[in-house]
Amino acid sequence: MGEILTGVYENGVLRPLEPVMLRERQTVRIQVLPEESGDVTDQVIQSLIAAGVLTPPPGHSDVALLPETERRALADRLGRAPGKMLSEIIIEERGPR
Repeated sequence: MGEILTGVYENGVLRPLEPVMLRERQTVRIQVLPEESGDVTDQVIQSLIAAGVLTPPPGHSDVALLPETERRALADRLGRAPGKMLSEIIIEERGPR
């Protein structure tokens, strides 16, 4: 059974961003679709939903996700922001156990 993965190409190696269910040294077929093509796919899906041809899955949010590059840039900026880390703030807000 096939699955769709997101990966990063670095230093001549294509690295998946999520764990994959493959045996060591298993041969696979790979179709490479640059991330920009995902934007077109998302636009088509949104058009089909708007036209009533496609129904979003349960739990689907109408909030549009940021592209991966923008999410990474935002995470990087937040990581360099002065003050406490978000995890520290959450732990403090939970209070003593």
